[in-house]
Amino acid sequence: MARLIAEFSKMPGIGVRSAERLTFYILQSPAQEVDSLLRHIGEVKENISFCKKCNNLSEREACSICSDTARDSSKICVVEGPGGVIAMEKSGVYHGLYHVLLGELSPIDSVGPEDLKIKELLQRVEKEDIREIIIATGFTTEGETTALYLVEVLKPLNVTVSRLARGVPAGASIEYADLGTLQRAFEERRGV
Repeated sequence: MARLIAEFSKMPGIGVRSAERLTFYILQSPAQEVDSLLRHIGEVKENISFCKKCNNLSEREACSICSDTARDSSKICVVEGPGGVIAMEKSGVYHGLYHVLLGELSPIDSVGPEDLKIKELLQRVEKEDIREIIIATGFTTEGETTALYLVEVLKPLNVTVSRLARGVPAGASIEYADLGTLQRAFEERRGV
């Protein structure tokens, strides 16, 4: 049990307490549920990899988005991970291509530009007819650092660089918004 708890604890977002709960859940589950879980983990590991072009999750060499000729190939939306692609696709507002960095800059965690797929992004911009890069990293310290770095390295490549706006969420009351959100919403206001 201790070894299984230790293995679960290695997963992002899983602390020792969560790992213990997962271990106990597995112990109490019927054998066929555990077998099904193991089979699905094996299938994912065997069949899913990263798209050779954008680093999104894919069952083929090129993901379905990169293979879709109806998408606007002049735009690339840069996200931190495959979850960013999923969120953007659910919104239905973007119809271009993506580039997944597979992380964010974090000096505290010793994650530098060489640890992300930034070099591959620059190569795509140089080789493809890309006119706009939309930076959609998070609004955390690491996400902001990543965005600032991307702006600097993309500047010389003669491509329009934009960043997703941020502010008060739709349906939210201003009185409950945090000060940072209100400040950004005010700074990034636009005419009507």
